[in-house]
Amino acid sequence: MSDYLLRMNVRGARLACALVCLALLAACGKSGESKAPATQVAAKVNGDEISVHQINQALSRSGRIAPEQAVAAGKQVLEGLIDQQLLIQKSLEKKLDRDPEVLNAIEASRRQILSQAYLEKSVTGGLGRPAPEEVKKYYDAHPELFAQRRIYRLQELIAAVSPEQLKVLRAEVDKTKDLNDIARWMRNGNIRFSGNAAVRAAEQLPLESLPKLAQMKDGDLAVTEGNGSVTVMQVAASQSVPLSEKEATPFIEQYLVNQKRIALAGAEMKQLRQTAKLEYVGDFAKPAADATAKGAPVPSPAAEPTPVSGASVIDKGVSGLK
Repeated sequence: MSDYLLRMNVRGARLACALVCLALLAACGKSGESKAPATQVAAKVNGDEISVHQINQALSRSGRIAPEQAVAAGKQVLEGLIDQQLLIQKSLEKKLDRDPEVLNAIEASRRQILSQAYLEKSVTGGLGRPAPEEVKKYYDAHPELFAQRRIYRLQELIAAVSPEQLKVLRAEVDKTKDLNDIARWMRNGNIRFSGNAAVRAAEQLPLESLPKLAQMKDGDLAVTEGNGSVTVMQVAASQSVPLSEKEATPFIEQYLVNQKRIALAGAEMKQLRQTAKLEYVGDFAKPAADATAKGAPVPSPAAEPTPVSGASVIDKGVSGLK
């Protein structure tokens, strides 16, 4: 499921907000016609009013804000809205609301917002919190993320190798505990590679590779393949930083809800496609016909799975390893 149908990123949300405001102001024709009560006005920009409601709406999209930070956050949002209003006014002065590219951007934002609104309000909006049994089951099934969570200092060599070279590389990795030996082997074989070092917590690593990594001890090497390249990874050091079930529960709940949203949205998209009358025309007519004839499914942007990493489950700070 494409991320944009479930949640817009911060930059996308700000752009959509600016474009929608631009369209609304253009439709009104004149500035300063706001009907908001005086008590709800937070600021006036050349006569145009910015309401408390606009600030609250922006804050609601920012996620959780600590009570002691609410006032400062509201002031910061207001300054952003003032900047936005100044830009909107200049855009209207230059009649950019009639520019074809701007109109196309407004329409694209409108389509995105409406698509997201349908999914959130009509398909996934009724989801409640997962049952405690679901949370416990997930916690117990992923000790590498929770009870046995570690922070890793990793060193990596990334290279593109042929299938024959990969076999030899795996044999070399099995023979040594020193990543420098692998680097020398690659240099002697004229294999181009790049090095990387990073400190990552378990939740910052791909879920599919985490069980294998969790079994590795400090100093162990492993070979992974993906995206047309091979990575030789060494656990230079690690630190045990477990999470109790109580600590992990909020993150697991959010993750399980998101997974259910993706499943529901995907099922809805499948149903909508099955009941819709779809016609492919022009350059797209023949490929669609071929796909249908072969029984191959036509991919839908709305049904693509979201790549999952442990960070989708929890988001905890990482302390550096020396």
